[in-house]
Amino acid sequence: MYLGLFMMCYPLQCSSVHQHSHPHSIKILGDITLGGLFPVHSRGPAGVPCGEIKKEKGIHRMEAMLYALDQINSDPELLPNITLGARILDTCSRDTYALEQSLTFVQALIQKDTSDIRCSNGEQPIIRKPERVVGVIGASGSSVSIMVANVLRLFEIPQISYASTAPELSDNNRYDFFSRVVPPDSYQAQAMVDIVKALGWNYVSTLASEGNYGESGVDAFVQISREAGGLCIAQSIKIPREPKPGEFDKIIKRLMETPNARGVIIFAHEDDIKQVLEAARKSNLTGHFKFVGSDSWGAKSSPILDQEEVAEGAVTILPKRASIEGFDQYFTTRSLENNRRNIWFAEFWEDDFRCKLTRPGIKIDPEKKKCTGKERIGRDSHYEQEGKVQFVIDAVYAMAHALHNMHQDLCPGATGVCDKMDPVEGRLLLSYIHSVNFNGSAGTAVLFNENGDAPGRYDIFQYQMTNTTNPGYRVIGQWTNNLRLNVEEMQWTGGSRQMPDSVCSFPCRSGERKKMVKGVPCCWHCELCDGYQFQADEFNCEMCPFDMRPTPNRTACRPTPIIKLEWHSPWAMIPLFLAILGILATLFVIITFIRFNDTPIVRAAGRELSYVLLTGIFLIYLITFLMIAEPGTVVCAFRRLLLGLGMCITYSAMLTKTNRIYRIFEQGKKSVTPPKFISPTSQLMITFILISVQVVGVFIWFGVMPPHTIVDYEEQRPPNPDLAQGILKCDMSDLSLICCLSYSIVLMVTCTVYAVKSRGVPETFNEAKPIGFTMYTTCIVWLAFVPIFFGTAQSTEKVRFLL
Repeated sequence: MYLGLFMMCYPLQCSSVHQHSHPHSIKILGDITLGGLFPVHSRGPAGVPCGEIKKEKGIHRMEAMLYALDQINSDPELLPNITLGARILDTCSRDTYALEQSLTFVQALIQKDTSDIRCSNGEQPIIRKPERVVGVIGASGSSVSIMVANVLRLFEIPQISYASTAPELSDNNRYDFFSRVVPPDSYQAQAMVDIVKALGWNYVSTLASEGNYGESGVDAFVQISREAGGLCIAQSIKIPREPKPGEFDKIIKRLMETPNARGVIIFAHEDDIKQVLEAARKSNLTGHFKFVGSDSWGAKSSPILDQEEVAEGAVTILPKRASIEGFDQYFTTRSLENNRRNIWFAEFWEDDFRCKLTRPGIKIDPEKKKCTGKERIGRDSHYEQEGKVQFVIDAVYAMAHALHNMHQDLCPGATGVCDKMDPVEGRLLLSYIHSVNFNGSAGTAVLFNENGDAPGRYDIFQYQMTNTTNPGYRVIGQWTNNLRLNVEEMQWTGGSRQMPDSVCSFPCRSGERKKMVKGVPCCWHCELCDGYQFQADEFNCEMCPFDMRPTPNRTACRPTPIIKLEWHSPWAMIPLFLAILGILATLFVIITFIRFNDTPIVRAAGRELSYVLLTGIFLIYLITFLMIAEPGTVVCAFRRLLLGLGMCITYSAMLTKTNRIYRIFEQGKKSVTPPKFISPTSQLMITFILISVQVVGVFIWFGVMPPHTIVDYEEQRPPNPDLAQGILKCDMSDLSLICCLSYSIVLMVTCTVYAVKSRGVPETFNEAKPIGFTMYTTCIVWLAFVPIFFGTAQSTEKVRFLL
């Protein structure tokens, strides 16, 4: 095993056998050699390391490194009198294969005893000393860079990547010799979180291709969204490395398990993106999902080819970059004749122009045309730079500037590489790399932070189909530590300007509170604040104060309207009309009695008690006006006084009269001597004594509880708060009212008893029977009044009944 590793790291030559040490690499001689790792070929099928050639990510980027080396070597100001060389390898987009290839970079640093090694013929082998690689440009994929970085750090070889964005590469403890001119996905994830929030979304799903890039990107997005708050992940779905048939249909079905999460954050490779879009189209979900894609999607046309309608409205992100005009001129002039240093250029030529080069012993497929070698890139080819090469050029220049600054410090005034830089110390070079700060190929600053990361600068695109003939990506914003998004320039499915929703729960309406779903802070149910509740805040309903009711939208409380019996109300006008008739009739009788005061008929009727009786009847009719009048202290006082006083005067006079009649006839049965206290004066005294009991009781009531008004909100408080009313009334409880009338009831009952006892008086004494009839009917009325009045639910109904 030891010998195998040695043979892999050290190229050997024997006298009888000659072989090229690196048939699949490009070597450019120079005073200082840089390594290069590029995915010239795609991942091969099972058992084969390499597949088809990759033009944009492979050939274009690799040529960018060659272009940058040419520019640096021809620049008299940068590394003067020092030529940069290179050893460029193909990673074939596979991390394990890249690891094997990268051992080339460390072979010069492995010192082994070769005395025991002999060729098959027994001769001493010729061991060719490998070139020393001082730094590596690459790799492209994050998984490849991680694999290679673990080896390079052991030999202290700095590495600058032009495309690897996995957040874990920012770990300065594990990948201390790794740097990159592109920002890490943690910045990209922060930008995507800012975009989602700017769109007003709070409930999204995530899709990640299995591997460092996809999983790390989604992990960073989830972590940042948790720290920021206000954003929930509906589902996190992983796309397998080797998807089975129907796998993407299952992914779409899973996404539809949370249909409100229309926003889909996608960190995936181009092929995976394309198949996700295709599966969404097959499921008739065109326009449902709104994708936010990472830089692997960017502004590329390949992921959305033939799936443009599904991709419409997709927001994508891409590190800020620009096309390099010098490289355009350089690359479009490359040909088979002037680019022999690129060992893969012929293969690229055949693939790009769909032709076949003539090779000795190999027949040309008749279905393919023969390459003439005169084809021109940029005219016959589909070459388009799209800024892909900027970061490669910046990475090479960053290494060159670090070497230049190191040379100035260690070799002041020296021409070429001095002894202090032979060999170049890797850890010292790393410190110079982290210190560089220059304007890159696109005019933007190239610098690194303490973790070797470049600052985050992104362009934000949206794929818009403004019409069927001119669809394409449109720049709608930028992100440089903070987001600048032109929302008014955004378009969605069908050119709509209406911002799509991607929320778990829509905002509750006014008067509704949120009832949160346990464990999902972005999801809730809306519950109406019912009854007399109002919405106190987003999550709580509270009862309105007793004298208030909720507003129609239940966001606050409003005073409950206060009502009273109005003069123009039918419930008032009818009693008032009857009371006026009664008062007029009473006054008519009083006037008649006064006019015929000394006639025998009036004197026989007992004119003194009749005047008292008429006064009581007048007060009973008069109380109607007090019951309708607006309650106040004076009105309430007179209500207390007159409510029972009128009936007390009436029944006192009736009782005195019936008692007089009863005593006269009872005494006549025993003797001819008239009973005592039957004179008019005595009758008036008895009546006033009976009345004084009522008056004294009322004044005692005044002293214990002075008259005042209250607003009763309980009586008119139905389930529907819109119908709630407060009733302005005097503070007279049902108990106090019955106490006020109880004395009159006692007088009435007593009077009725005497009327019953007096029923046997001679028929010629015609006063007793009408009194008896009156008292009988009065008792019936009172027997009906009491249960009806106290059984009535509402005060207004009580007032109406009382009237």
